This record gives sequence, structure tokens and C-alpha cells, in this order.
Amino acid sequence: MNPSHFSGGEMQKISLPLKNPWPDAKRFCDVIRGNVIPEKPPLVELIINPEIVSKIIETRLGGKWVFPDDIESSKVYLRNLIECWYRLGYDYIRIGGSISRAAGGGLDYPVKRRVTDDTAELTFGKRQWAEEGTGVIASWKDFESYPWPSAEKVNLFPYEFVSENLPEGMGMFVCPASGVLEVVADLLGYQGLSYALYDQPDLVEAVFNRVGENLLGFYKRVVGLKNLCGFFQGDDWGFKTSTLVSPEILRKYVIPWHKKIAEVAHKNGLLYLFHCCGNIESVMEDVINEIKADAKHSFEDSIMPVAEFKKKYGRRIAVLGGIDVDVLARSSEEELRRYVREVLKACMPGGRYCLGSGNSVANYVPVENYLIMLEEGLNWGG
Repeated sequence: MNPSHFSGGEMQKISLPLKNPWPDAKRFCDVIRGNVIPEKPPLVELIINPEIVSKIIETRLGGKWVFPDDIESSKVYLRNLIECWYRLGYDYIRIGGSISRAAGGGLDYPVKRRVTDDTAELTFGKRQWAEEGTGVIASWKDFESYPWPSAEKVNLFPYEFVSENLPEGMGMFVCPASGVLEVVADLLGYQGLSYALYDQPDLVEAVFNRVGENLLGFYKRVVGLKNLCGFFQGDDWGFKTSTLVSPEILRKYVIPWHKKIAEVAHKNGLLYLFHCCGNIESVMEDVINEIKADAKHSFEDSIMPVAEFKKKYGRRIAVLGGIDVDVLARSSEEELRRYVREVLKACMPGGRYCLGSGNSVANYVPVENYLIMLEEGLNWGG
């Protein structure tokens, strides 16, 4: 704990943004590994939506938000992201696919999208959904003509710039694109994937392998970057009651690629943090025993509350986040503070827990509620 937060022998309540943050990426990693049981929860997040970041930058940090469209504006954009994560108390920043692509990097897969107006109070325009019908690949001809991205040609500028410009003590987790199943489902469409699994299994296997090889190739390239703590890969496998495809399909086409990526991380002393939405109870043992993920992220109370997951699996895998996004978005201050404290009370004993949203800080989450969640963590036990 930073001694500046003590006065006259009593700890003062912390409010955000922090004036003098004290990031400690090594300690964050030690908590994930179970080497340290902290008194206060490290903070964790997969995605802080850019609308939220821009609001915080301009109204709380006195900065100016910019959209990246050339090298110089990309540097400003990335510095804004670093400043936001740093001043909110995180030990790391995650540079994911959408961030890196905005700044000129990442693996880009052109796909069909369903687009509509975004009704959130904070919005940059439209909201997109994945294509559920037939995607851009439905035949071998489509496969051969598709403009496949290449891991060898990915511009690493966003990752390199962030790694070289982090405040002292801060680390970085990276991710170049959506996960194996997510990308394949985007390329084929869920309906197209469902038919192709039976009608064109060789094509399905080829698409999975091409996507998996790209992800693996990217991660091999970034090993060795300064301040790199690990990989924080997302891949949504489920919905409310089940996995989106059968456990057998996941074990055949998807899980082996995550295992290979996790092996790259672990062989290089890095962490593999795994984000996966939906009910994946049928393959949780695979996540722990086959992939050997260091941590699981994404929880929804209507599926399995984070406290229940921590009780069941917390001795075998670290637990990330869990503040249900619906609660985070719609609760009053009193309700939210009580809820967060209840989660912390259940999840902090034994360690290997970090506080954050159950999924991501979406643009419909009030900024005030987001900061309340973080402040409860920073003030826990004080």
C-alpha cells in the first residue's frame, strides 16, 4: 500500500482517479498464481469500452480524446488508454484486438455484421452483432479467395509502443483478435458452421486450423516484449444453459489451440488468462486440466455467480471479475456497494481473486457505477 494514503495512523478512503498510483504487475501475477494472498483485491478488466475511457479522460483526467487515424494520433490514443488504466488503479493494461486494430495492428478478419443504432447514453454511433446465418465462407472456393490475415505480417506497433511507455511497475497483457471459436463462427456464421460440421467437416477443420495457427503465430512473435505479463485471450463458448457447440466439437477443434497458446505462455514464464462467456460447466475440467489456464474470466449471476465458482474451482484456477454487468449497469449506489462487498467477502478468502466486471465495462454502464466498483476494491479491508 502506498504510504501516502496514511495520515495520523489512519488510512484515508481512496477515491478515483488516483493522483499517485502504485501499480505492481509482479504482485498481480503472484496473486493469480497463488503465491501471494492479498489484503486488497487487484483490479482486473478484459475491456473498458472506448466510450467509457473517453468520458474518463475528458471529464476526470483533463485530457483530450482522439480517434487514431495516423501514427501520431495513434500514439495519443494509446497514451490515453495507458493513463486511464494507470490512474484507475490497475497493475496492467490489456491491449486487445479492437484496440490494436484501431492503432494499426492486430489480426483483422473481414466478416458480415448486423448493424443497428446504439441506444446507450455514451455511444460513438452503431452497435454490431455477429452474423448468425451464413458467413463469408461457405465453400472451399470461399476459403481459397478469403483475404486471410497473417500473423507474420501483423503490425506490432501498438504492442511495442505500449510496452515501452508504461509507468514504472505496470505490466501488459495482450490479445490480437477474438478467440478460435468466435472467429470461425463469424467466418462461417453459426448456422453455416452447424451445417458444415456434418456436410463439410474437412472445410471446418481447415478454417479452425487457419485461425488457430494465426493466433499461435502472433503470440510467438510478441514473446519477449518489455513488461509483458501474459496473454489474456477471449473466446466465448456458451450461452445461458449450455455451450454453443457440443463439448466434443470444442475438444476436437478449439481446446487444442488454446492449449498450444497457453504452453507458449507458460514456457516463457507468462500467464494465460482465459475469458469465456456462457455456461461452460461441461468443459471446465478441460480449461483447468488440458488448457491449464491460470485464470477464468466472465461470470453472470443467472449462470453461475462468481462466489459459487470461487467456492467450487478457486483452489485450482484464479477467478477474475464477477460483478454482474446487469447489476453494475442498473443498481443504485447503495445497492452496488453492498453487492460488491458481498462478492469480496465471498471471494477474497484464500486469494487468487481479482475484482472487476463480470464481462466488460460496456458503454451503457454509468461511469459513476464503474468507479464505485473500483473504489470498493481499493478501500477493501481499510
